[in-house]
Amino acid sequence: MARNKGPQTLPIEAQRNLLATQNVRFAREKWEVAEEQIAVLKVLTKELQLSITLGDLRLLDGKWYVTHAGLLRVARRRHCSGIRVQLLGRLSDPAADRWVFRATVHKTPSSRGFVGYGDASPGNTSSVVRGAEMRVAETRAVDRALRAAYGIGLCSVEELGSPSGQPGSSAAPIQANGSRTLIATNNGHPRLRDQLCLLIRQYNLDPTLVKAYAADFCGTQTLKEASRDFVESFISHISSSAKEDLDGLICKLNSYSRPVEVQQ
Repeated sequence: MARNKGPQTLPIEAQRNLLATQNVRFAREKWEVAEEQIAVLKVLTKELQLSITLGDLRLLDGKWYVTHAGLLRVARRRHCSGIRVQLLGRLSDPAADRWVFRATVHKTPSSRGFVGYGDASPGNTSSVVRGAEMRVAETRAVDRALRAAYGIGLCSVEELGSPSGQPGSSAAPIQANGSRTLIATNNGHPRLRDQLCLLIRQYNLDPTLVKAYAADFCGTQTLKEASRDFVESFISHISSSAKEDLDGLICKLNSYSRPVEVQQ
């Protein structure tokens, strides 16, 4: 008599194809999706095994975003060794509800780790989460570290600043000396480099020290090596710092001055 072997597990490739089919069907039922978005969804599904029904992916303003839950599922499937989160007190300001965290994801027990920074304040979060800026900052740091560790180029929903998740809706244009003229990209928003330059001119900051501070904030050797997400966080942070405590910001920048070598 043949033994009952029980339910058979589908091969990995078959599982991914099935999940892709389910995601496409659910996406078409829930949103108005174009064929280009469907094509991207299929690639994301097969590469990362993200599920729309489980809340791993969301379509906002025509773009796919990963969620915190989705990132954690990716980490668990790939046997993440651990996540270490640290509050950066020197960059935070509890009185102003501004918090900055550093998260380090260790893919293996012996790995050096992948670092991500997250900041949150009333100026870059929705009113829906008012009073929970600390938790938002921590989540953003973890999300960025996980995305760096597992090579996920999608921005996470939690990194957006508006309740509807519309990118850029929470950021007010940065003005220099009261001027409303900005150098803009094709989508109407100023480039990050231009935003930073405007801040430097507006508050008469030392460009070299700002770049050094930015690299340290982003955890890179130079500002050019930093990801767009980190640079956006730094611009938000330095803008808030300049408005609320310019003297403190200048003091912080001065700490990045290289000491003059005395020749013997």
